[in-house]
Amino acid sequence: MRVIIAAAGTAGHINPGLAIANKIKKEEKDSEIIFIGTTRGLENDLVPRAGFGLKTIDAYGLSKKLSIDNLKKMYKTFKGYGEAKKIIKEFKPDIVIGTGGYICGATISAAHNLGIPTLLHESNAFPGKAVKMLAKKTDTILVSFEDARERIKHAKNIVYTGTPVKITKKDYGINEKLNIIKEIGLNETKPIILIFGGSQGAQKINESILGILKNKLNRNYQIIWATGPKQYDIIKQSLQDNNISINNIENAKIVPYIYNMEEVMNIANLIVARSGAMTITEISNLGKPSILVPLPNVSNDHQLYNAKVLEGVGAANIILNNDLTYDKLDSKIEEIVLNKNTEVQMSKNALKVSTNDVEEKIFKEIRKLLVK
Repeated sequence: MRVIIAAAGTAGHINPGLAIANKIKKEEKDSEIIFIGTTRGLENDLVPRAGFGLKTIDAYGLSKKLSIDNLKKMYKTFKGYGEAKKIIKEFKPDIVIGTGGYICGATISAAHNLGIPTLLHESNAFPGKAVKMLAKKTDTILVSFEDARERIKHAKNIVYTGTPVKITKKDYGINEKLNIIKEIGLNETKPIILIFGGSQGAQKINESILGILKNKLNRNYQIIWATGPKQYDIIKQSLQDNNISINNIENAKIVPYIYNMEEVMNIANLIVARSGAMTITEISNLGKPSILVPLPNVSNDHQLYNAKVLEGVGAANIILNNDLTYDKLDSKIEEIVLNKNTEVQMSKNALKVSTNDVEEKIFKEIRKLLVK
């Protein structure tokens, strides 16, 4: 099988593409796969690191505002269509797959016009502009949330598969769990709250956790907090200004990044995070209660719609970014983890929207397009 995957920009677009590529290689070892991206995004690191070739084109997200800058981007994106068409003609793929973002516009359109089967994967509950624009041209659109289906008009075929993620549910034995907790530097006597804001951190969440720690509100629960590498030194200094050592805080462990995230997510009682599509999928698959703070000012407020998927089944509480304060967050945390019935019920509710065998479902849809 010869495959081109269009994925660019953020890990939320690239990682599903890599998961699909790995599944194809697992099922059909002789497959040849390349990625199309830009020179600006994380694909330049993540794709070669995963062992796949990367071709780059010019492509930009387009704005309705009329300006010199936007006109230049429109011209470059139109040029990118020609570049994508050239790559496709040279590589001669059996199928072209897109995993969301502006890169898909040029690549999927070029493949469609060349008569090559196309497939799009949409990770968010509120589909992006590229997916909506390409709905008529794409042979199959895969969605991660059923809520997305009604928001895509004029599609030929929509299939609910979920989003492929690396983190899965683990049923640790008592000793295994105790060892993980000990390695973190916490103890088994109090509920554990996992807090993170994505690989780069989230300033508003970080400010609220600082308030909780400075006011010593976490007496009844423990915190494992990934600040993000860029924020760690700022937080360390802020604590130091209050005569608090970042390495010696009661009921708290603070790190720039969590490398054993699968273990930590599995042993946590509650997760506080942004609501990117992959985070929502991981939380639901693990069956974890959550407090979600959607990232504001993103396209179509898609993080808010993602969060509403879990809120809608009673698995999460949403606090809007502008409404987030340390005392409000502390109150929400205690409402959940100090009432075991609430925590258990929210866990069960999260599992209602979990997805299994995602890669298998996606591969099945790929095969369907190739035998038509």
